[in-house]
Amino acid sequence: MNAPLPIPTIPLETPGEEVALYEIRKKIYPRAVHGWFAGWRWALVLLTQAIFYGLPWLDWHGRQAVLFDLGARKFYIFGLVLWPQDVIYLSVLLILAALSLFLFTSVAGRLWCGYACPQTVYTEIFTWIERRIEGDRLARIRLDAAPWSSRKLGIKALKHGIWFALALWTGYSFVGYFTPIHDLGLRAVTWQLGPWETFWILFYGFATYGNAGLMREQVCKYMCPYARFQGVMFDPDTLVITYDRERGEPRGPRSKAVKREDQALGDCVDCNICVQVCPTGIDIRRGLQYECIGCAACIDGCNQVMERFGYPPGLIRYTTENALGRGYDTSTMWRRVLRPRTLAYAAVLLAIVGATAGALAMKNPLKADVIRDRGPLAREVAPGVIENVYRLQLMNTDETPREFAISVAGLPGLKVEGVDQPVAVGPAQTRLLALRLQLSLDDQGRGAEGGATAAQPGMYAPGTHKIEFVIQAVNDAQVNRHEQSSFIIPQ
Repeated sequence: MNAPLPIPTIPLETPGEEVALYEIRKKIYPRAVHGWFAGWRWALVLLTQAIFYGLPWLDWHGRQAVLFDLGARKFYIFGLVLWPQDVIYLSVLLILAALSLFLFTSVAGRLWCGYACPQTVYTEIFTWIERRIEGDRLARIRLDAAPWSSRKLGIKALKHGIWFALALWTGYSFVGYFTPIHDLGLRAVTWQLGPWETFWILFYGFATYGNAGLMREQVCKYMCPYARFQGVMFDPDTLVITYDRERGEPRGPRSKAVKREDQALGDCVDCNICVQVCPTGIDIRRGLQYECIGCAACIDGCNQVMERFGYPPGLIRYTTENALGRGYDTSTMWRRVLRPRTLAYAAVLLAIVGATAGALAMKNPLKADVIRDRGPLAREVAPGVIENVYRLQLMNTDETPREFAISVAGLPGLKVEGVDQPVAVGPAQTRLLALRLQLSLDDQGRGAEGGATAAQPGMYAPGTHKIEFVIQAVNDAQVNRHEQSSFIIPQ
């Protein structure tokens, strides 16, 4: 049998000391913590999951309130219907997400990661389930260290079973945004799901189960790119979670009955609570590290210890590098947090939000597209009567049924034929019309020899003439569309 390959190592500056290139993962058992920031974190967990799981079940005028119908190429968001032609709004949404990330990071670091990122949210949920079944930190450590038994197997099976059920429900809810969720559930219980729906339910479910239940902090530390470039978005006036070294050192354990001044110690009692509650297992006392997701669990844990010892809170707190180094008070610190950089981000963000809201409010629900027929460009259907054929596509992009009157301008006497008016288009529907434009050359403007009259020179001369289709809603003058085209008069 071949011997196992040695793990590569690199020498350090200290002679004889080596470190492995590939670190073997040490399982983290985060301790439960309560406090102001933990309350905020759980409030956002409940809010985001109420939205995620609840939105697909809301009805809006007889349909699903939020539905991204890829097959019909329509996105329904309450009363708003977006079509492929509205892809600009997706671009605006991505820009707003990027600017929001820049703003929040420049103000207070990884707020998104610590409170609202799906990885953080589902890790909190899965860890809570784990605590309810296996117990808190020490109980979980003892259970994992114990030999396998029927009790241990039952506890582990129950935990993973609940995790997997929640993950599948998460995958089902995710697909419910793209397939009507009531229909999806009916076909799921009758084993009639399509291959793509089955794939995405299982894929999203396994991703949730693996990321939140098994990998956890590994996703934040090694897979998430944000951890790597967050440093370039910080500056000395960014609020970050910081250990007050001047106040806390020298650290050391002590009895509550002994005054720290008598032992020449700082406020840190070296209890390691800040490490035990950290979901990524770092020691914030070593300074800001890229593994820190900004969840502030260490702040709540440390404040609880400070309260037990009768010390003021804030040994670990949100502060800035400048505030800590230069001794700024709270008001001065906040004035510097609201600096030109963050104000510029906020101003641009508000401007884009305002412009987008205005564009959506004034959005024309009528879209039209005129295409010349691919048959003969022009033909004479009767003596002196020229006809051109067009294909007109009308899109009623909102959910109000409408009737439209179609007319044409640019050549006097040009008539719309081949379509009954007004044209009815249902809510959020498209209608394709084949229509004809006819022009009688003998009515006016052209003599017996085909030339133009003196009264209107060149009006009906052979060649291409610019025209304009005018589509007008019957009961709403604000809903109209003007589309340019051309009419050809043959030689």
